[in-house]
Amino acid sequence: MVFLLSAVLALPKWLFVILAAPTCLWLAAYILPLVYIRLRGTQDLKKKYDATWALVTGGSTGIGRAICEELAKQGLNVVVVGLPDGFLEPAVEKLQTKYGSQQFVGVAASFAPGQDYLEQIKRATTGKDVQLVFNNAGFIVTGFFDSQPLGKHLVNLECNATAAVAITHHFASLMVKANKKGCIVFTSSASAYIPNPFAIMYGATKAFMSQFAASLAVELQCKGIDVCVVHPSPVSSNFYDKVEHKIDSMESFKKVAVAPSELPADMFASIGRCVLRDVGGTAIGMRLGVSLLPYNALAHLIAVVA
Repeated sequence: MVFLLSAVLALPKWLFVILAAPTCLWLAAYILPLVYIRLRGTQDLKKKYDATWALVTGGSTGIGRAICEELAKQGLNVVVVGLPDGFLEPAVEKLQTKYGSQQFVGVAASFAPGQDYLEQIKRATTGKDVQLVFNNAGFIVTGFFDSQPLGKHLVNLECNATAAVAITHHFASLMVKANKKGCIVFTSSASAYIPNPFAIMYGATKAFMSQFAASLAVELQCKGIDVCVVHPSPVSSNFYDKVEHKIDSMESFKKVAVAPSELPADMFASIGRCVLRDVGGTAIGMRLGVSLLPYNALAHLIAVVA
């Protein structure tokens, strides 16, 4: 490292400037939009899209629950999609009690292969103009890829990626046909832009989600539908509670995790102003840290030290 630094400092000034210029331009292109979004602040999505209904997957706990709360504060009715467990019904009841003049519909659905979750969502939203869609549901399978049952990996794939595609296709089609403005938001992860050994399906599905959202945004923007994918820093939620095999990096991230309630404001501020948004110091730091390395070198480096 000392040798490399000495070699860089020994470069002629003109060559140093030539090599540094692209890096400075990249940093400016990355940082300035973040500053702009932060200065503009959060947005009233009900007013922005003249919307009445929103849908949130994974809405009974964690980030999804916080999103539901912020949508409700803006006067929106919310379809809350969550697992058929002990969290969904109380979450919907609390929202309904707190915001009595609005409607909250719970959809107990499992995003697993062979399940009829899309039909359940279609039935629950019939007659409702859902213009705000938050694809937030997701979980992680840890451990060596070959040591986990194939079925568990496929459920992870369905929940984190396939379900989001199906739900997005349904509501995007309805909005386009009705000539309605709206937004489709994805909760991805900083894991989307780094290799993820010992949590392979999680990293792969988050990378897919980010790429899918970025491509979809190009098609839908001209139709008045904003697409945004958010890469949050660690958030304190039930996400960590169901991890079967502990990973040191996850335990470290857990120590710096923030409350779910801190995320929606940044998410809402980003919609329609950018397509991909890194939120929080950890996500931004990771992006900057890996951006200077070719992905092949990064993967090789991780393989060497893992």
